Amino acid sequence: MKKLFLVAACAALALTATSATAQITAPLIERTKLFGNPQKAAGRLSPDGKWLSWTAPRDGVMNVWVAPVSDPSKAKPMTAEKKRPVAGYFWAPDSGSILFVTDTGGDENYKVYGVDVATGVQTALTPFDKTRAMIIGVSREVKDRILVGLNNRDPRWHDVHSLDLKTGKLTLVFQNPGFGGFIPDEQLKVRLALKPRADGGQEVYAIDGQTVSATPVSVIEPADAMTTAPAGFTRDGKTLYWIDSRGRNTAALLAQDLATGKTTVLGEDARADVGGGLADPKTGKVQAYGVNYLKNDWRLIDPAIKPDLDFLKSRLKGQFQVTSRTDDDSLWTVGEDRVTEPTAMWLYDRKAKALTKLYTTRPELEGAPLQPMHPVEIKTRDGFTAVSYLTLPPGSDANGDGKPERPVPMVLVVHGGPWGRDAYGYNGLHQWLANRGYAVLSTNFRASTGFGKAWINAGDKEWGGKMHDDLLDAVGWAVKAGVTTKDKVAILGGSYGGYATLVGLAFTPDEFACGVDIVGPSNLATLLKTIPPYWEAGKAQFHRAIGNPTTAEGQALLKERSPLYKADQIRRPLLIGQGANDPRVNKAESDQIVDALKAKGIPVTYVLFPDEGHGFARPENSLAFWATSEHFLERCLGGRAEPFGDALKGSSLQVVYGAEFSPGLKAAVDGQGSASR
Repeated sequence: MKKLFLVAACAALALTATSATAQITAPLIERTKLFGNPQKAAGRLSPDGKWLSWTAPRDGVMNVWVAPVSDPSKAKPMTAEKKRPVAGYFWAPDSGSILFVTDTGGDENYKVYGVDVATGVQTALTPFDKTRAMIIGVSREVKDRILVGLNNRDPRWHDVHSLDLKTGKLTLVFQNPGFGGFIPDEQLKVRLALKPRADGGQEVYAIDGQTVSATPVSVIEPADAMTTAPAGFTRDGKTLYWIDSRGRNTAALLAQDLATGKTTVLGEDARADVGGGLADPKTGKVQAYGVNYLKNDWRLIDPAIKPDLDFLKSRLKGQFQVTSRTDDDSLWTVGEDRVTEPTAMWLYDRKAKALTKLYTTRPELEGAPLQPMHPVEIKTRDGFTAVSYLTLPPGSDANGDGKPERPVPMVLVVHGGPWGRDAYGYNGLHQWLANRGYAVLSTNFRASTGFGKAWINAGDKEWGGKMHDDLLDAVGWAVKAGVTTKDKVAILGGSYGGYATLVGLAFTPDEFACGVDIVGPSNLATLLKTIPPYWEAGKAQFHRAIGNPTTAEGQALLKERSPLYKADQIRRPLLIGQGANDPRVNKAESDQIVDALKAKGIPVTYVLFPDEGHGFARPENSLAFWATSEHFLERCLGGRAEPFGDALKGSSLQVVYGAEFSPGLKAAVDGQGSASR
């Protein structure tokens, strides 16, 4: 009876919401155009300026391609991954090879590979199983090697190795006794190491070979630990840059003269942290920095690049990022984001002051009814301001003032981390949901990064507490502003956003019409027990922010804020997606709350991807999950949905439980001949 009641309630919600979306006449944008492989992405220049590189499909999988700068049409594939897209790549300093990293099935045990540009020969440079390789240092000064970290001696700590790019030889540089991070200079000499403290702060030590300074050269207190860190050396090694919030709220860009110890503030903003910069490849000196409050704003330090930034601002209509610069600084690649058009990549010739368009990432979206994004500032109940972003359905805002003529259903999209942020720009999730008839709101709740240490630290011990209040306040703002109505709001998110979805449905069961949880933890105690061993350096910060499981008080808090223990209060439809190999949020996090709901007879749909980890990297799996979510939301909110069609083709999706509670899913699975449902 309880199941029937919930299904009926969901259907009723759909009926009440349908009228709000019935007026949309804009065509549906196919899911494949939004979530399938882009045509090209991640464009970069080789350091010597002779080659262009990007990722593009090869036999349906994103791989790295290389072409001469003089003729991009002569591109050839450099990598040949068959299952998972290349997770990240970069150029070797000598421009002779492409270096990339990949894992197995989302397990995040990354290996580093090199591909010789001239011969196409691929070499596994860190061929170690059950090891997570990480890049520690790449230099413009040293061309034949890089620094990598390997945790194959002790899974908690990465030892620093020098990797010879020609021979593949690994040489131990520093055996790690318990440092969480390293800062090398341009000669690839490890100069600094960051040691975690039991209180969540950090100490910075000087390193000379295997010798560590007896006392720290700098101390970062817990309140500044999330917003302060050394940011690298100039090429001559005489200046150390910091992103630093000590003595202030928002993180500033500082330059420290290592001979005198004097620090100089190069840039700051009272509203937002300094985030990112442009450095001269010849000297390593920072020339400009970015501040991203509502939108990103470039601030000048070195007048030498003022003509370049002025030129780019005058020619590019959208926000831009410089993604690579050649060693001689004659050529840049520049990404442009116009929000309502697919993103584009440009080649900028500094001497000629000329821009050449290299590609559009998703040309199939050109002319599609993409919608503007509206930055908004939302006041929380305790007086903070949460920077947020709103996207509205096509045709709902005739005068373009950022408010619909009449309320529409809304999806609250919660970012992961929680130490991350939402930002202004093209957003595939926003565009997809808006096109289906929903307002889409993303809010930077407390603990989000980019807005100063007070906002991050306000999230300490507030998982499922004031962090959730911020989400409710954002919904309250949207209802009061006429964006939506209280009974037509869904919540959706991944990782922390998945946790927030479970909290929303379990802690405040009448606030949301339904929820979509992607790899979200349900039990904070088991989450902390199963985090990967290589997160040891951050364990104290987790305990400080979430709750310390070694104390009775911490154990009580973790239980109080875990949705698993309030699962019986859930009474609105829930869809859960999980990667079987997730090393961050173990599969058991989804299993246990699904088991609890099943035991209480509460409907839930649980889909599992056996070849994925923390999120869905394979586009076939993304398309399958978003198709499932789209039909799930259609029943709950009354929006539009593209038919399943062959959305499950090539996907590993398994319906572990509850196909009958997600419209069209069982038929779609049956149509693909899956044995798991």
